[in-house]
Amino acid sequence: MSHLQAAAVKKINEICDRYVDEKTPLMMILSDIQKEYGYIPLEVQEIVSERTGISVAEIYGVVTFYSFFSLEPKGKYVIGCCLGTACYVKGAQQIVDKFSEYLGIGPGETTEDGLFTIDALRCIGACGIAPAVTINGTVYPKMTVDAVSGVIKKYKDMEGQF
Repeated sequence: MSHLQAAAVKKINEICDRYVDEKTPLMMILSDIQKEYGYIPLEVQEIVSERTGISVAEIYGVVTFYSFFSLEPKGKYVIGCCLGTACYVKGAQQIVDKFSEYLGIGPGETTEDGLFTIDALRCIGACGIAPAVTINGTVYPKMTVDAVSGVIKKYKDMEGQF
C-alpha cells in the first residue's frame, strides 16, 4: 500500500464508504474503482479487504473472473475483439491477429506508449454484425482484416502520432 498516493487511498476509502449499508457491496465498489482508475491492483484490493472484511482471495477471484476488471492499467483505447462463436466463424481470430501484428502486442497487453490494449472477449452480444470489435464503446461491425490499419490510424491521428 505504500505505493499509493494518499489522495488515491482517500478516494478508495470514499468509494467503500458509499456502499457501507449494502449487503453485498463488492461488485459496486470494484466497479467504481475500475471506472475511477482503470484497473484494480493488489494493493487496492488489500484496502478494499480491510474496509469490507472480504478476504483478498475472494476479491482477487472476482477481479480475475470478470473480464471488465483488470489487474493492470489498460491503454487509453481498449480494443475489444469478440471471439464468440458468430464472430469466430466469420474470421475474428484473424482480426485479433492483425491488431496484434499491427500494434506489436498480444491480447491482454498494452502498447508501450499506453495508447492501446487488446482484449479478446468471449461474446459482446453483437452476433448479427459479426465479426465485431469495440473501442471504448464504439462498435465496429463486420470488421475485416483489411480495415484494422485504418481503425488504428484513426486513433493515432487523434493523438497526433502520424
